Amino acid sequence: MDTTHSSGMTRRTVVLAAVCVAALAMPLSFSAGAVATPAIGIALGGSPAAMNWITNAFMLTFGSLLMAAGTLADRFGRKRLFACGVAGFALSSLALGFAPSVLAVDLLRGVQGVAAAATLAGGTAALAQEFDGHARTRAFSLLGTTFGIGLAFGPVLAGWLIAAFGWRAIFSTGALAGLLSLIFGVPRMHESRDPHARQVDWAGTLTFTAALGCFTYGVIEAPSRGWMSMVVVSSLGASIAFAAAFVIVELRSERPMLDVSLFRYPRFVGVQVLPVATCYCYIVLLVVLPLRFIGIEGYDAIHAGWLMLALSAPMLVVPIIAATLTRWMSAGVISGLGLLIAAAGLHALAGALRTGSELAAIAPMIAIGVGAALPWGLMDGLSVSVVPKSRAGMATGIFSTTRVAGEGVALAVVNALLAALAQRSLHHATPDAMPARLDEAAARLATGDLSHAAAKLPEIAQATLHAAYDSAFDHLLDGLTLITLLSALAVFAFLGRVRAHDEPVAAK
Repeated sequence: MDTTHSSGMTRRTVVLAAVCVAALAMPLSFSAGAVATPAIGIALGGSPAAMNWITNAFMLTFGSLLMAAGTLADRFGRKRLFACGVAGFALSSLALGFAPSVLAVDLLRGVQGVAAAATLAGGTAALAQEFDGHARTRAFSLLGTTFGIGLAFGPVLAGWLIAAFGWRAIFSTGALAGLLSLIFGVPRMHESRDPHARQVDWAGTLTFTAALGCFTYGVIEAPSRGWMSMVVVSSLGASIAFAAAFVIVELRSERPMLDVSLFRYPRFVGVQVLPVATCYCYIVLLVVLPLRFIGIEGYDAIHAGWLMLALSAPMLVVPIIAATLTRWMSAGVISGLGLLIAAAGLHALAGALRTGSELAAIAPMIAIGVGAALPWGLMDGLSVSVVPKSRAGMATGIFSTTRVAGEGVALAVVNALLAALAQRSLHHATPDAMPARLDEAAARLATGDLSHAAAKLPEIAQATLHAAYDSAFDHLLDGLTLITLLSALAVFAFLGRVRAHDEPVAAK
């Protein structure tokens, strides 16, 4: 009997390790891709929009397909979907190492996002079947810690790989993680299905993905084409139309992918503020700061990676501290205080970067990381506790989609805003330059491509271009500070009395 129990525990431990290893590759892929973007641009060329898609293609497909992937896991098997996702992630990662152009990189990153959605949905659903009670809580806590490790050390690992082997080597981590999970984890995983699983809401999935895709495309193209260009206006208009169609489809569906009635709970609305806030005070910095450090300031990838550790390292320990603090404080209050700390860090970072000293930027980056990490470890539990227990699964799916899809939207918006601010600064510096050249140079600056921006405006000194970028980045941080402050106020208003371990609210 003891031998059987021990064997079962060993098997479940291996399955947990396999899911965690596969999950580790996702934040590594996100943060490492951001560090590698300047090197990819130098090696393969490509327009500013194409460079933005290196990150956005992954986030778009990942975020828009998470809920559909969860339904597929229930219908066709959690083990099967996890295995397919891991295999797809490994193969696309391997192919990225041989991509001949930026277009190929962008397309493969989109495929990677599809595989990531299948991996995460299948893996988490499988863990829920393997573990019960406190063991399940510990398993998912370890999974969350794994994501923190990936975010924390992704930039450092990417910098070392780029310096030692070139940018193509960074994608080997995804291939290796997938291979390990397939060899050791999948064979030991039990297959499970939900006999009462609903049909995949294809209409909802397609309209939701189309709305996100059109919005992201329009915002990414706007800096180089102009906000009033036919392509941009049409894309943003189509996004609105698809979003309206999605809401109509979900309201009319008997078993919708997204139950919009959950938004009748004010606290549930408040929970959605948390991932949106951390997108703008934390996630976007994981992308734009490496572009600044490497492309504008001229640091090498390793140096930039170590600097980024100041921002991401708090994710390893602060969520644990936040969970401990819930014994004495409301989870909503802790989350709101964290956002206030992050806002203060953003404001201080703007001042530090104006001095040009990298050492001065470290303390504000640590403050931002600590502030964002306080709600980070509490968000998932809050998303379940503020709705009836019978609807916890739907609430988790909506929350996860808000988090991942929100990251893609935030990245597109921030890149477009940075380009618009840079364009305004350049216009003041050279009012006689052709608008098309100004737009292209500003778009290049926003992606950290100082050399190509200088080539577009040869009459302007690089010091002037650098000053224009600094001014734009300074105003961007002001905007991110304001968003974070407003989010903190919303969290206090909606979640100030919600505790992390509250029982789910009664059904209405």
